[in-house]
Amino acid sequence: MLLGLMLLLGAMPGAAADIDTALPQIRALFPAADRIDEPEGNPPARAVHANGELIGYAFLTADMVRIPAYSGSPIDILVGIGTDGRIAGARIVRHEEPILAAGISEARLAGFVDQYRGKPATGRIVVGAAREGYATIDAISGATISVMVINATITRAVRMVAESRGIHPPEAEVPSASATPPTAMPSPTPPPRSAAAPVANAPATVRPVGAPPTPPALAKAPAESRSSPSRLAMLPDDDEPMWRTLWQQRKVEIALLVLGLILLTCILLFQDFLARRPSLLHRVRTGFLIYTLFFIGWYALGQLSIVNVLTFVQAITHDFSWDTFLIDPTLFILWSFVAVTLLLWGRGVYCGWLCPFGALQELTFKLARKLKLPFFEIPHVVHERMLALKFVILLILFGLSLQSMGLAIRFAEIEPFKTAITLRFQREWGYVAFALGVLLLAAFNRKFYCKYICPLGAALIIPGRFHSFEWLRRRKECGKPCQACAVECEVQAIRPTGEIVVNECHHCLDCQITYYNDHQCPPLVEKRKRRERRSRADSRVGEMEEAPLASRLEDIPVTVKPFAEENTGNANAPFGETRAR
Repeated sequence: MLLGLMLLLGAMPGAAADIDTALPQIRALFPAADRIDEPEGNPPARAVHANGELIGYAFLTADMVRIPAYSGSPIDILVGIGTDGRIAGARIVRHEEPILAAGISEARLAGFVDQYRGKPATGRIVVGAAREGYATIDAISGATISVMVINATITRAVRMVAESRGIHPPEAEVPSASATPPTAMPSPTPPPRSAAAPVANAPATVRPVGAPPTPPALAKAPAESRSSPSRLAMLPDDDEPMWRTLWQQRKVEIALLVLGLILLTCILLFQDFLARRPSLLHRVRTGFLIYTLFFIGWYALGQLSIVNVLTFVQAITHDFSWDTFLIDPTLFILWSFVAVTLLLWGRGVYCGWLCPFGALQELTFKLARKLKLPFFEIPHVVHERMLALKFVILLILFGLSLQSMGLAIRFAEIEPFKTAITLRFQREWGYVAFALGVLLLAAFNRKFYCKYICPLGAALIIPGRFHSFEWLRRRKECGKPCQACAVECEVQAIRPTGEIVVNECHHCLDCQITYYNDHQCPPLVEKRKRRERRSRADSRVGEMEEAPLASRLEDIPVTVKPFAEENTGNANAPFGETRAR
């Protein structure tokens, strides 16, 4: 009732103070407004007046466009367009996006949507790379999917309202990303700081600091308007799916990623050839880890996360759509490849070769060994108990996601991936300190985080149990009595009894190098020594057989005593007797 009274007062001329109280976000978009009507029309929008004249319309995108973002839920945005055919501004009202809920600062998020102010209401706006005939705005690094969904949501909703109200954009040239707003459109007040973090049982809501909660008329449209098919935007015939446009824009990145995955497939298929050549394998592995970290991780932002898994589960149980996952080609290709390798090799292919943060840990460990820093291994009994910790973390996150996806996203910060890879350590000091602490542990204990804490690794183990082939070779002597591989495995994925724990193996192939090395593998060492002894004996026999008989007789040592010495005891004996004797 109080809200209705406030709206009634806001409809009276000269009631600007009440507008400031009831509709602060619309007031930010239209500073000169003195009257705001109720939502009407199809699609619904509020007419905004100043001095008795219509100056524009304000509307919520969720009333007409509901594009699922990466969280599986649409992003609700308050948008204003002026009668001059330009966007008056935009404010995010509601979202559940992982990267926006935690990781992207409020100032960056407000700055991104503020770029729409002054752009033409044609719906021809592109994020990132310039495109002929389109206005351009800058993207937010590390939030590719979210910003593309925001852009598509705003542009389609703006076009729908403009066409339904007969608003024609200016015929002037499409402005660039740096174009200033037209003088006819007053510049709104500074963008309000937002509370982007979602809370339990409620989606994240963005509103100005110090302002009262957004009225239900703005923050939440009636249920029928949000679910009615007639209110939802349908793509025009001349519009191609948003994911297809993104794939075309990132052709080079996709090509480099696919080439890298083909190379990795060849490495896995010909691992026996490489294992027999340790120097070559070490160089290939180090080079691929660098590629994973710098290209897949820091450039293409292809760091998979437990949030992806939880989002996928949510999508399956609700309204599944491939378009949601096709928006980011890097993540889609990586997840497709991981799905195949899980069935063929198990968890180790991703965790050991394709995880950017795992690659960062591996390179940190290698650097520590070069610097001759000490390292330690956890006793096997304790190690096996600690392996269960990551499954406990996974179950907690899954349970939280059933209650509130936003809450699960907050607790998923136990993954330092976003800090170290997606945001490249450009974050609050607490997150950076945690990520650096994990890397410090990795320098002294190989991939400590991956072994005991990583919930994504635990999630990959579950389908990885159904892998079809055993690619890592073992001997009957492994474990009894040989312990060479178990001692050398710094990930501790080989039991003292000799079995490789495939669920914990990172497929580094170190044990395969030992398997083929007849100077390291004890069974091979023994065979080599027997072979060498037999070879030496055979060579001596062969030399004797090949030498001539005369030369062999000459080689026989003969000792001859003088005749006088033999007869010293009987000097007077007759010659014949001496010879006979």
